[in-house]
Amino acid sequence: MKLGFSPLTAGLDYRRSFDLAAELGLFLEIAYDQHEMDPRLPGPRALAEMGRAAGVGFSLHLPFVDWNIASLVPPVQRLSLERTQRAIQFGAEIGAECGVLHTGLIPLRWPEAVAHAHQQVQEALGQLELAIPVALENLGLSRSDLLETPAELVSLLEAHPQYGFCLDVGHALIQRGPGGAQEYHRLLGSRLIHLHLHDNQGSRDEHLPCGLGKVDWAWVRAVLKGFTGTVALEVTGGAEGVRQSVALLRGEA
Repeated sequence: MKLGFSPLTAGLDYRRSFDLAAELGLFLEIAYDQHEMDPRLPGPRALAEMGRAAGVGFSLHLPFVDWNIASLVPPVQRLSLERTQRAIQFGAEIGAECGVLHTGLIPLRWPEAVAHAHQQVQEALGQLELAIPVALENLGLSRSDLLETPAELVSLLEAHPQYGFCLDVGHALIQRGPGGAQEYHRLLGSRLIHLHLHDNQGSRDEHLPCGLGKVDWAWVRAVLKGFTGTVALEVTGGAEGVRQSVALLRGEA
């Protein structure tokens, strides 16, 4: 496997992130939303050069801020789709191993609205041109997340074989309780290309360093032994949170 971390979640700027990644042999998971919102950040060519100079690779978190490819409002849905396509191209330019994509929101759970939102996601996924591998991430953190069950994500991925799966173990714990990550892995392990790793106490998305919550890290380490894809830490706590998590996953803690 290839292991990396999110500078956004860790709260580190790019200079410190590249230094830490080079020191620990990690890649960086770039948050595309940051580059949309802050023109001071490097463009894709400059970022790619920074990566080459440091010997650090990338994955990419595709847009999720003010974004909804399941939106029932046509201009919002179109803009979300356009932003996602631009982000995929950004990922290709920086040489990202993969991109991670959320599956949409529904603010009002009226049956007709939910059905239409599912149709919107189906159509959006069919329209995107994938210049890099893209993995759909499990969410289910609140009633606003469109997909409420693992079965719905299975159905969506079966309809779109060009996409992979991103298993977020922290999200799975909140949504399905202990054994949630195992359930997702049992159903979608054959489509797994990327993981998001962080910890929590089972009730909210805390993004704690690995080992500080209730995620079953013995099971996670067993899965990683045979995994050949990419794994991104989404942990708070700055450089120390990243170091602690890396040590646990590498059996050094």
